[in-house]
Amino acid sequence: MRANNFYNSFDCETYLEARPEDEIRTPFQVDRDRVTFTEAFRRLQSKTQVFQSGEYDFYRTRLTHSIEVARIGRAICEYLRETSEFLNDDYFIDSELAEALGLAHDIGHPPFGHIGERKLNDLMRHFGGFEGNAQSLRIVTELIYERPDKPRGMSPTRAFMDGILKYKKLQRELIVKNEEGESLYPENHFLYDDQEKCREFVFGGSIPPESLLNGDGLNRFKSIECQIVDWADDAAYSLHDILDGIKAGFIGIGQLKNWADGQALTRQQSDCMKELSELIQSNSIEAVFSNKIGNFIKACQLRKTENFMTSRTNRYRFELKVAPEIREECELYKTIACDLIFQSPQIQKIEFRGGFFLQRLFDAYRDNYIDDSSRNLKILPLLVSRWIDLEESKTGKMRRICDYLAAMTDGNAMRAYKRLFDPDFGTIIELP
Repeated sequence: MRANNFYNSFDCETYLEARPEDEIRTPFQVDRDRVTFTEAFRRLQSKTQVFQSGEYDFYRTRLTHSIEVARIGRAICEYLRETSEFLNDDYFIDSELAEALGLAHDIGHPPFGHIGERKLNDLMRHFGGFEGNAQSLRIVTELIYERPDKPRGMSPTRAFMDGILKYKKLQRELIVKNEEGESLYPENHFLYDDQEKCREFVFGGSIPPESLLNGDGLNRFKSIECQIVDWADDAAYSLHDILDGIKAGFIGIGQLKNWADGQALTRQQSDCMKELSELIQSNSIEAVFSNKIGNFIKACQLRKTENFMTSRTNRYRFELKVAPEIREECELYKTIACDLIFQSPQIQKIEFRGGFFLQRLFDAYRDNYIDDSSRNLKILPLLVSRWIDLEESKTGKMRRICDYLAAMTDGNAMRAYKRLFDPDFGTIIELP
C-alpha cells in the first residue's frame, strides 16, 4: 500500500483508546467500515430525507442520500488528486476518509427530518439542546456499540472526528440575553457542552486564536475533508431534492413560474429557471441533473491557507474553493426546494404530525423515568431503561431519553406512539 504523506500520526490517533493495528486496512478504511456495519447506519433507510419514509417508492431516504454524499465526496477527492497543483500520488486527500464522512454525516439525525431536530432541540433546550451534527459526533464517540452498563463509541481517528465537526461552537457559547435578560438558546449549529473534550482532542490541545472564538469564526473553521463533504452534501440535496420534488408533483412549470415572478433573480438564475422548465417539459430532468453532479465536482479547487493548525496537520493547510456560478446555481435549487417543497402545506402537515409524536413520546418517557420515577414502568427497552437508571443527574437521564428518540426511525416513532396512546391499536407484545 503506497504511503500518503498528506497524513501523519496526529491525524490517525484515535479517541479515548487505541485500536488494534490492521494489516490490510488503513485507519480511515476502518473508520468507514465501523460506520457501515452498524445499526445506527442501517436505520437511515427509514428516516425522512424530504418525504416521510414509506410515502413514495422512488424518494430518497437518509440512507440513499448518505450514500450519494459519500460517492460525491470520493469523486471530489479523486478529481482534486488529478488536477490540483498541490497534490500528487504521494500527497493527496484520502477518498476513503471522505467516503466515511459522507456515510456518517447524517447518522445522528432524528426521525421526521428537520422538524424532528427542531422539536428535540426545543424539548432539550435546558438540558444541553439537540443538534443533528452534534448527535452524529455523539454516536461515533459514545453510542455506536451497545453495552450493558452504557454504550460506547467506535474509537474514531482524529481526522474522522474532525470531519464530523461541521460546527465547533458549544451550545453555551451561543446563548445570548435579550433585552429582558432572558436566555436565548441557539436553534442549531452547535456542539453539546460536554463535547468540549472532543473539540480539544481534535485540536490536539492547541488553543484557537481569539479571532476564531468570537462570532461564527469557529463554526466556519473546518478541515479540508469536512469542507469537501459539506459541499458534497449541498450538491446532493440541492439537485436531488429538486428531482424528488418534481416526481412527487410539488414542482411543475406553473409552480416555478409563479415562484419566479415573486423573486429578484440574477441573469444566471433566470437562465437556470428557463432550463429547469424546459427539462420538466421534455421529461429529461433526471439525465441532465445526473450530469450536473459532474459540474459540481469539477467546480472544486484548492487554495492554500495558514492558521493555528497548519503546523500540526495538512488537513488545515487548504481551503476548498467552488466556482461562484456553480455555488449560485446550488443556492437557487436549495431555495426552490425550501419554498416549493418544505414550505408546502402537505409537507408542513407531515412535519406537524411528526413533531406531535415526538412531543408526546418525550413527555411520556420523561414522566415515567424522571418526574415520577417511583412508577418505574419499563416502557422502553430494558437496556435503555437500565442506562437511564444508571445516570445520576436529571440532565444525564434526559439525554438518554433524547438519544433513544433520536435513534428511532419514522416508523418506530409512529408505532411507539400508537402503542402508548391509541386505544384501538391493540396489545402488541414486543420482543426484548
